[in-house]
Amino acid sequence: MSNPNTPEQSQLGRQSAYIDQLDPSLLFPISRTPKREEIGITGALPFMGADLWTAFELSWLNLRGKPQVSLAHFTIPADTPNIIESKSFKLYLNSFNNTRFADADAVKAQLRTDLSEALWRGAAQAQGGSLGVKIIGADWFDREPVYELDGLSLDRLDVECTRYQPAPDLLRVVPSEDEAPVSEVLTSNLLKSNCLVTGQPDWGSVQISYTGAQIDHEGLLQYLVSFRNHNEFHEQCVERIFTDIWKRCQPLKLTVYARYTRRGGLDINPFRTSHPQALPANHRTARQ
Repeated sequence: MSNPNTPEQSQLGRQSAYIDQLDPSLLFPISRTPKREEIGITGALPFMGADLWTAFELSWLNLRGKPQVSLAHFTIPADTPNIIESKSFKLYLNSFNNTRFADADAVKAQLRTDLSEALWRGAAQAQGGSLGVKIIGADWFDREPVYELDGLSLDRLDVECTRYQPAPDLLRVVPSEDEAPVSEVLTSNLLKSNCLVTGQPDWGSVQISYTGAQIDHEGLLQYLVSFRNHNEFHEQCVERIFTDIWKRCQPLKLTVYARYTRRGGLDINPFRTSHPQALPANHRTARQ
């Protein structure tokens, strides 16, 4: 049975009741398929990776009714059939606020069960990578580091920007008689898009790692800026960036990683790569 949910049916942009007792039905899964088909992805995925979420507002009651507070990291495999709409995720986490649990392990188990059901809803069975859940108690808050994305900043370039909808034709490789591939890690803090439903701004930083013919830096920066007025969810933007670069520049290897600033106590950080490698550590940037 397919998942019929569409973004327009979600709680985004609507007044929502505050529910503080556990309610997994608040989770609103949205199929990844339509947006992937829009950028020409059908059948086998051209990438692997995950969406790294951080929840900064997770609280519950212990068995004596005393509030507990934690952070939570979630690793959602890119091959799940669904994403979870972020406002519904927030409402679901709020439903823990007056719910009693024996300990953090019980909270972790509940999160894993409910999120897995929503992410794989409509699929015959869960396939591919498994959902990761990590609870970070208050005693460990000061061990949460802040790092900026490594790489050569494209933002140093003084380029003219006139296009604010995705323009893959801006992507090009540098003509060269030397056929030896180059390897580069490039970053920008100028990624901005808008929520697909509400139109509210989503601010992000992006890291692009590749091996292949050298990509023109000015064109790449102009291309990233061209997302500025584009309406699409975080995960979909990163997959569009990956696919456009993969098709237009034809690198041998490619990785695209974006870290978006939090909204509603959540940040979403999609990671897509053409080749097997370890996922990045879920370390926030200064803007997050």
